[in-house]
Amino acid sequence: MSKEIYFAGVDVGTSYIKVVIIDGKNEIVGSRTERSGADLQMSITSAFDGAMAAANVARDDVGHITATGFGRRNVSFADTTKTEISCHAKGAFHHYPRKITIIDIGGQDTKIIKMDEEGKRIGFKMNRKCAAGTGTFLEEIAHKLNVPMDEMNSLATKATKDVALGSFCTVFASTEILTRIKEGEKVENMVKSAYESVVKRVIEMDSLEGAVVMTGGVVAYNDTILKILEKYTGNEILTPPNPQLTGAFGAALFAKEIYHAG
Repeated sequence: MSKEIYFAGVDVGTSYIKVVIIDGKNEIVGSRTERSGADLQMSITSAFDGAMAAANVARDDVGHITATGFGRRNVSFADTTKTEISCHAKGAFHHYPRKITIIDIGGQDTKIIKMDEEGKRIGFKMNRKCAAGTGTFLEEIAHKLNVPMDEMNSLATKATKDVALGSFCTVFASTEILTRIKEGEKVENMVKSAYESVVKRVIEMDSLEGAVVMTGGVVAYNDTILKILEKYTGNEILTPPNPQLTGAFGAALFAKEIYHAG
């Protein structure tokens, strides 16, 4: 009886490293998410070891490892690499095999990826000009307001009115928020306005065609963004299980394909 072979995807993002271990049935048997940190190599190794331990899998049982993300070439033990665009598309389409538009809000960039009914990528745009519309933007707002990042979402749900921001720029927006709070505006209303700003930035990037699927860590912990986008589009927004792991999961799927292709 042959032993089961597992496959790993390592997504090295600007803010977090995500590792996913899948079995032959494409089920996630172990995962780990860690801050990228100053020592990237150490963080990569720690995240990988953590995912392996969670899966209770030995290194010899992993048939192939695919790395993705901005730091994919820093994964010295990876067998292959794939772009984060390909991996997010792969992971999202696995869950929603239809015509979809994928919105991935990351730490320092936002990607919009369009897929046709057969899973072929037919369009792609990325916002890299500034931090507006990204996780870094929200982290900066949280810092300026002296609010823990993990409390931002619950604060936004308590907003009593919509307050539009005049600027997308992270620096100007954070200054504007502080000024309005000093003038008497509620913190929760201004936090929600920051989420509104993120959504408006996404909508301005490209048209949203087919079913809309959101991935990434920002969406995983800030579902208010989903609700705001649903309000603007009038459609339900889909999210895969563990949206922060979508890129790593897609990389693991590629690892399995490459392994079986010989």
